[in-house]
Amino acid sequence: MERKYTVDVKPGDEEVKVAGWVHEIRDIGKLVFIVLRDREGKIQVTFKKDELNRQLFENGKNLGKEDVIQITGSVEKNDQAPGGREIKPKRMDILGKAESPLPLEVSGSVDSDLSTRLDKRFMDLRKKNVFDVFSFRDKVVTGLREFYDDEGYIEIHTPIISKGGAEGGATLFPVIYYQEEAFLRQSPQLYKQMLMAAGFDKVYEIGPSFRAEKFGTSRHVSEFTQWDVELSFIEDHNDVMDALENGLKFLIDYLKEHASRELEAMGVELKSIDEKFPRITFDEALNLLKEEFDYVPEDSGDLDTKGEKLLGKHFMEKGHDFFFVVGYPGEKFYYMQDREEDEMESRKFDLIFRGQELSSGGQREHRLDVILEAMNEEGVDKSNFSFYLEAFKFGMPPHGGFGMGLDRLVTKLLGLENIKEGILFPRDPSRLAP
Repeated sequence: MERKYTVDVKPGDEEVKVAGWVHEIRDIGKLVFIVLRDREGKIQVTFKKDELNRQLFENGKNLGKEDVIQITGSVEKNDQAPGGREIKPKRMDILGKAESPLPLEVSGSVDSDLSTRLDKRFMDLRKKNVFDVFSFRDKVVTGLREFYDDEGYIEIHTPIISKGGAEGGATLFPVIYYQEEAFLRQSPQLYKQMLMAAGFDKVYEIGPSFRAEKFGTSRHVSEFTQWDVELSFIEDHNDVMDALENGLKFLIDYLKEHASRELEAMGVELKSIDEKFPRITFDEALNLLKEEFDYVPEDSGDLDTKGEKLLGKHFMEKGHDFFFVVGYPGEKFYYMQDREEDEMESRKFDLIFRGQELSSGGQREHRLDVILEAMNEEGVDKSNFSFYLEAFKFGMPPHGGFGMGLDRLVTKLLGLENIKEGILFPRDPSRLAP
């Protein structure tokens, strides 16, 4: 007999097989109520001494919390039981005993701090409200894939170990690659651009990236998941922003339909977005911060965390969760910048979502001579990027792209307090296990 999830069990089923963990136990002598939990929900199993053989009843009476069991039995209606039905067991197999005491309370009656939860993550993930985060995250990925697949994008998988990093600097994680030094990627961007030279036109990738930053915030991790997109034959950075904006608008509607259970369970309401995301230049952002909040970021070339939060406050009060800031000064060699027709210093943008940067991108520079000049000005060692630069020698179309933090997106959509809550096994400067 095929196992069923608890959510599929209906009153009147003559015989079903379910399996999962013992979530709750209520023993009142000749009657023992067990709540069995699987990933989809819970169901009550009722052991009645007068109706069962002695061994089956004793086995039910001796169960412990979080034991793994498999039950075969009939289903009856019971308005007092979870889901309005219960199983009358005919057979029970104990598949795995749980030690006592438990390292973490799963039923939710005792709260644990985040550090303890992450230390015992395999137990923490058994909680329904925690599982729902990752069920929701799965649907975020599915929704994004559906949109970009329908738009003709090709899913790719580029190297995680690389000779050079897109960002460079001290945030690279070095690794020993046989007898040579290599690095864990900060972004798949360089490879995405090479695929534009190969004629792939439009690509996306979902995968890990790494930043060796020392931090102590609720917004950062050392290993994170990015949703990356690159597209060719664009007019300018606005085409890239359109690709990002349209994907997110589709995603919101997709989640409202396909993740309604998770959203309801977590008390989250998502609203469809009809209007365009506001788009302001970097200079306009600085002026707005000064005029409305009397705030000037310390770094004249960036907005900083406080600046993003204040801008988020401004736009949320006007009904906009998302907005773009474009035209950052002093950008990396791969961004198009200082075009004569532009009234800004680069074609690089950030997408800010409820006061936090969610994505960065823009139009890339596709002219090799301009790239080489920018690398010289930045003091970049071109020998580490020879594989990348060669792709520009034999015909590179105008192109651009973005990288979006999937962890941040999930965290902000659900209103989680810490980004680590939306990552199965997060990595930070003090956490390498589990």
